[in-house]
Parts: sequence; C-alpha cells; structure tokens
Amino acid sequence: MDSVKSIIVKVIPSKIANEFVKKHHYSWKVVPNSQLHFGCFLNWILGGVLSYWPSTDKSKLIGLVEWTERNEFIELNRMAFSDILPRNSESRCIAITIRMIKKQAPQIKRIISFADGCQCGDWTIYRASGFELTQINQNRWLRVDENGKVYSQVTFSAHKPNEMDKFRKMEKIDGFMLRYIKLLKPNLKRNYEIIPYSEIDNYGAWMYKGEKVTRKERHTK
Repeated sequence: MDSVKSIIVKVIPSKIANEFVKKHHYSWKVVPNSQLHFGCFLNWILGGVLSYWPSTDKSKLIGLVEWTERNEFIELNRMAFSDILPRNSESRCIAITIRMIKKQAPQIKRIISFADGCQCGDWTIYRASGFELTQINQNRWLRVDENGKVYSQVTFSAHKPNEMDKFRKMEKIDGFMLRYIKLLKPNLKRNYEIIPYSEIDNYGAWMYKGEKVTRKERHTK
C-alpha cells in the first residue's frame, strides 16, 4: 500500500493544473490569477493540484500583518485532490509546497487561504498544516441563480461591475467563510486575532465534504 511519503510534488504548467482542477475541485472552476501550480504525483500519476498566487483584493489583506509589502504574500486559492492519493496527502503536500516556496521565493512572508463552509468544508487540513484561524464570517459573497449556478461577489466586482445588481438579486447561500493565515517568517506582527478552532463549533460553521458535520461527529465516525 502506497504511503504519503511516496508522493512527489513538483511545479506543473497552468494548462495541466487547470484541467485537473476543473475535473476534481468541488466548484469545477479555476482562479484566473493563479500563476504557481504544484502537481502531486503517486506512481507518476497526477493525483492532486495546489494553485497559488496573488490575492484578488490585496488592499483588504495587506494590513493583516505588519512589515509585509504587496508582493510578499500569496494566496492558496485552489486545492483539488483525487481519490488515488492516500489519507493525509493534503497536509503533507501543503507542507512540501510551503518548503518549496520558502526556498525559491524567500520574499514571501505569509500565505492566506479561505475555507468555503457553504459548499465544501471548514478545512481541518489547514489547521493540521499550522495555519491560524483568523476570521469566521456569515457568507455574503456567494450566491446562486435560478439555475443553481454559484457566483462569487469578487468575480462580479472585478470583471462585471456593471452587473452587480444582477448579483444582488440572487439568493445567498447559507453557511460561513473562514480565513486562515500561515506566517513563514519569525517576528512578524499580527494585526489580527487568532481564533481558537473550537469557535468553529460555537458558530455552527462546521462542514466536511459539503455536509454539515461537527468535528466531534467526524471523529466519532
């Protein structure tokens, strides 16, 4: 039986990464500004993709950590894995990509990522990878149209600003959005509060693989 230590992680072209994400990510969508893609291979078969690069709205995020410039933080904005990879592959692959980023791009001081507690999960994987939980908000960014297609407010504001009224008329999706941050440099000053993971349950913000399942229920199962 293959173990997570057998996984090979390397940089792959956008075309290959995006094709994989469209097939295996719960949203079936890619993030256009993703520029750095890592492929996770088991027995030379692509089983996972992690896509990084600039946050869409840096102005709202740059002040979260002092002494960092606009080009000194990136976002993990897509992570998609297939069933061919063994258990705990996600956390191991995150750790490997972070080591590669620190080595090849030493100017990067922090990584930010968001967990979609409306459609996917509250992301235990981030917590296992040392990310700090920094925000739990009731969803107001994702809405669904009459055909069941999900849209993000960021997509409209960035690419379709003249159609924002159309977005506002769509139905909000029930759930929460969670923000995580991973600091890569010592002695950085946080301008945010570290939220205990237990607050996820207190908010009722839990989700696992698209289902409303508490952390306690997951462990029991």
